[in-house]
Amino acid sequence: MNTPAVFDSRDPQCKTPYGALPCGMSWSLTCRPLSIEGFTHCSVIIHREFAGHQMEAEMPFAGFWEDRACFSISLIPFQTPELAWYWFRFWRDDGTGCLLDKTGYHCEGEPVPWQLTVYQESRTPAWFGEGVTYQIFPDRYCRLAHPNPAGLIGDRWVHEDWYEGPAWRPEGGEIKNRDFFGGSLAGVAAHLDDLEALGVTTIYFCPIFESASNHRYNTADYTRIDPMLGAKKDFKNLCAEAKKRGIRVILDGVFNHTGSQSIYFNADGFYPTLGAAQSKESPYYDWFQFREWPGSYDAWWGISTLPNVREDCPDYVDYIITGENSIVKRWLRAGASGWRLDVADELPDEFIEKLRAAVEETDPDAMVLGEVWEDASNKISYSRRRKYLLGKELHGVMNYPFRNALLAYLLDGPAEDFMEAMETIRENYPPAAFYSAMNFLGTHDTPRIVTLLGGCRLPEGREAQSAFLLTPDQRHAALDRLHVAAAILFTFPGSPTIYYGDEAGLEGAADPFNRRTYPWGRENRELLEWFQTLGRLRKGRVSLRRGSLLWLEAQGPLLAYLREEGHEATATLVNAGPETRVVSLPGEGFRDLISGEVVSGREAPVPPYSVRILGRD
Repeated sequence: MNTPAVFDSRDPQCKTPYGALPCGMSWSLTCRPLSIEGFTHCSVIIHREFAGHQMEAEMPFAGFWEDRACFSISLIPFQTPELAWYWFRFWRDDGTGCLLDKTGYHCEGEPVPWQLTVYQESRTPAWFGEGVTYQIFPDRYCRLAHPNPAGLIGDRWVHEDWYEGPAWRPEGGEIKNRDFFGGSLAGVAAHLDDLEALGVTTIYFCPIFESASNHRYNTADYTRIDPMLGAKKDFKNLCAEAKKRGIRVILDGVFNHTGSQSIYFNADGFYPTLGAAQSKESPYYDWFQFREWPGSYDAWWGISTLPNVREDCPDYVDYIITGENSIVKRWLRAGASGWRLDVADELPDEFIEKLRAAVEETDPDAMVLGEVWEDASNKISYSRRRKYLLGKELHGVMNYPFRNALLAYLLDGPAEDFMEAMETIRENYPPAAFYSAMNFLGTHDTPRIVTLLGGCRLPEGREAQSAFLLTPDQRHAALDRLHVAAAILFTFPGSPTIYYGDEAGLEGAADPFNRRTYPWGRENRELLEWFQTLGRLRKGRVSLRRGSLLWLEAQGPLLAYLREEGHEATATLVNAGPETRVVSLPGEGFRDLISGEVVSGREAPVPPYSVRILGRD
């Protein structure tokens, strides 16, 4: 039997409500030291980071509970969003005592406090978190016709063979990313039925605007779809056809920097209008920070082809966000349903807040997601604590902590670590943000999930990675692990996000080898059908779309949790070890949702290296 903690922020006997706190709601704390320790007084110390204020309040003695003394307090509500930190002080009548923080009792050193996220309640569209997202790198998904790159920005060339690997060798010491395969918006539209069969409800596109590179993160013109992808009419048609199938489109907003060849900077004079690198009289000159015009300027990570913009420049803010025909608004009006903000850490809070306001003004049901690689509730970037999830900025974020914790578990880490990582996120995030997280196994910025789940060390260097493939044994193990990983992805709170081709078994190390073309006609059919099965389950069970989360087991290789909504419950049971394990179920009446087998009693065996998804209606 576990001994109760003096204070456990996740135990309702110690803290209510659970997790993050809405503005205007009171909260209660109870500490319960052992009576034998002789503490007669207890206080809570609360540091309000944004307000720059610290207070201490004594917690009245509330009586005894078994062999423990209890001290409790109900605290007045926070009226404004805040990131609060708290710990406790105990003392006896003789003046002796100590502090209590997350590490336990201690008398010296800085405390390691508990976190309390205080947020302003606001509307978060339910469609994203409840649905399934599919991330597409547009050039590599589907080519209907061989494009002609002549006359387009950038020294582009097109692969003849759709299935060959991407170019990776530097040209003149620079990796230019000028090789294209010719994927298009029309190609995506041609496969909407395939996406619907996966259960997809959201397409998240990597950048689609005109650009000199195949990844298009160096935007050349925000107002124009890249001609190799199509035109505005193709985008509008895609969005309209997708919505007929219940599928929405989210665009990648790269607003921290542009391309040096863009119409705004125009370093090589491709565009007929004056760019900032050509003239100080350019209407875009104030968008950029020049150290010495025109050749020395602020650039993203010092990469000269990616000049940073000044997000505090009123003209830039008007162009991207606040103007009547701003970039954010015009593409929502054209059919998009939201924006994913690239490198959100490098966008000021004020910029993101204005962007969300403009999005909601244009379409109250649209989403704003951010690229954040860590816990977004307490992220510090550029020496500033961020306010992403406090109610006025992002609806949700990319959930890299989920991916990292799941990978570690599937590669022989303990289930306890996965649960702890996810409980930390659940405790720190407002509930709407937790349920609107973009969960994924891989993206265009990470090696392919199949390759990583092979359990082998990736070779160093692009030349070695270009030819790297798993051995047959490694691939077999990787696909078995991916079978389990996908089940967790589709049954966990948040939007399960598939990076195009993962469902088909694509391999690939780091960029650009994680951006190979979709293997049409060469898919791993068994894996694809498993993803389709999971998509149907997600769509058909309300408990998987918005149900509460209850951990049933997290010990060693065994991981089990329950999603529950009303009378419906769905349990995911995972055994990552070599021996059959048994999970105790919360009640009877469960059946295996894959095999249809009825589970007798309140225990369910889980074979080695497998997953079971059980349901009760």
